[in-house]
Amino acid sequence: MEKLAILDCGGQYTKVIDRKVRELGVYSDIFPMGVSADKLQGYNAIILSGGPASVWASGAPAYDDRIFDLGIPMLGICYGMQLINEHFGGEVLPSVKTEYGPVDVDIIAPCPLTDGMDKRQTVLMSHGDAVKKQADGFVTFAVTGDIAAGIYNAEKRIIGVQFHPEVDLSEHGTEMIENFLRKVCALKETYALEDRIETSIRMIREKVGDKKVIVLVSGGVDSAVTAALLVKALPPENVYAIHIDHGMMRKNESDIICRNLKKLGLVHMKRVNAANEFFNGTVDDGNGRIIGPLSRTTDPEKKRQIIGSMFIKVTAKAAEELGIDFDNTYLAQGTLRPDLIESGNPDVSGYANKIKTHHNDVDIVRRARERGMIVETNWDWHKDEVRQVARMLGLGEEIASRQPFPGPGLAVRLLCNDSVVAVTTAQREQLTDLINTLGGGNFTGRVAPIRSVGVQGDNRSYKNLVLLCGKGMDTDFGEAFAFAKEIPNRLSYINRVALRLDSDAPSDTLHDSPMHVCYETAELLREADAIVTKELMNPKIAQCFAVLIPLTQDMDKRYSIVIRAVVTGDYMTARAAVPGEHFSIDALKNAVTKIKAALGDQIDMVLYDITGKPPATIEWE
Repeated sequence: MEKLAILDCGGQYTKVIDRKVRELGVYSDIFPMGVSADKLQGYNAIILSGGPASVWASGAPAYDDRIFDLGIPMLGICYGMQLINEHFGGEVLPSVKTEYGPVDVDIIAPCPLTDGMDKRQTVLMSHGDAVKKQADGFVTFAVTGDIAAGIYNAEKRIIGVQFHPEVDLSEHGTEMIENFLRKVCALKETYALEDRIETSIRMIREKVGDKKVIVLVSGGVDSAVTAALLVKALPPENVYAIHIDHGMMRKNESDIICRNLKKLGLVHMKRVNAANEFFNGTVDDGNGRIIGPLSRTTDPEKKRQIIGSMFIKVTAKAAEELGIDFDNTYLAQGTLRPDLIESGNPDVSGYANKIKTHHNDVDIVRRARERGMIVETNWDWHKDEVRQVARMLGLGEEIASRQPFPGPGLAVRLLCNDSVVAVTTAQREQLTDLINTLGGGNFTGRVAPIRSVGVQGDNRSYKNLVLLCGKGMDTDFGEAFAFAKEIPNRLSYINRVALRLDSDAPSDTLHDSPMHVCYETAELLREADAIVTKELMNPKIAQCFAVLIPLTQDMDKRYSIVIRAVVTGDYMTARAAVPGEHFSIDALKNAVTKIKAALGDQIDMVLYDITGKPPATIEWE
């Protein structure tokens, strides 16, 4: 069988490469970067992924030089290109050019990868290092300005690209990968999604046998597909579904979820209302340390640890009430491959940097996974593939097309704070200079004294927000988006930009205040989120929600709302939805007006997050 090897350098998009290759009908396997060349005998081609390391640094992933002697086609992506270039005698340096987000590259020479394409292509960049000098024997076929964005050695059939053709933000990236598979590697179609569904069902039966399994059902498509696969693979009476309402669900969501889940053929279904436990309880983090409560915690990683561990604690109690021996019962969850990649799970990638610990990959879950007690039916899939599987399994569109909602719920949309985030005079002046240079006189802005989580160069970032002011709802959004893309690339301490919608007044003075996850903040965000979702959500948008932040201009108020709407298929990258293109300006005005009318006694500003992923994440924490 024709097959391709993907060598993982720790990139956030390694599994996206795998998915794209498989979608194009070619079987692929992922190996750690240091795999022996002997293990790659019989593979028809190699793709080297991106990664967070620097090829010139002492801690760069080791690799077997002999992979370059196998005589098979090779494509290096981002870090992979830099590794190829350095291996063959070229030079890679830091700070040559930093690029995060969609960038236009110019095709200046023929290469099979871009055969038949326009001379200018929009692609996704996410890098801090760059090629300073190309290796001998290679030609530069794509550039951004005077920097190499693509190199090619026709004799060796080796191509390197600084950008990421595997992600949706590279507009013709799929065609580029197809060109590599077909025109460089001469591979044919051999592999389909149906084969992987059967593999998943077979895995469930072999692992669980006639034992019982608990499945945590959040109501999203991931856990619904897991539940449906379990019922398909096992006797339904052996599957116990538990839905936990942790007090951070969306408005009326638990009621809707439980109605939908009854349609899956589940025999055992239990709903647990556990808001008090999640807000005020403490947990063992898995290493003997007591952490919590959530209502006093601000660190994003600790919040996720508490929530993930509390899920297990509450589930164990629910299992006891059902008469189940939790420690000897399998636990199923709808974990996706990106969850494990972003969590820096060493079983998925030996080199991936932790962006954020997902609730389904905390230490206590990892230890249960080591004991073989975790069943993850979707571990090999991405979000868009899970949606396809849902439809193939006969699940309705209300589940298959359901807007994603993270396990921690509204907790990752409550930007908690209990300390002052210093903003220096130099940072304020640098932003002002940048606005004066690039803003065309149409914007003012402030570096906000709050931070959110981002992803830059395959690394986690925790950096400041820029609050941008234009002309309120009359702002030229195209101009604002273009400007926002430049800010994180030029200011190293910024990873997110939000545009003020409710006023054109410049935010000369910004105040931050303490904020935690509690009944008050969760309920406030729940109401704002319901307004945003009702007014803006439509088929053009992948995800749309509200974020509560402890930032105001008015000292008599404590909070502001940020509207977040994104367009994405793979959820590893995303574009901020554009008002007037992905939803109407009137819909956005209605959302702002209704938020101010319903919550104006507590909410000061209403902002719109205009940052892509990267450099920001879709969620704020």
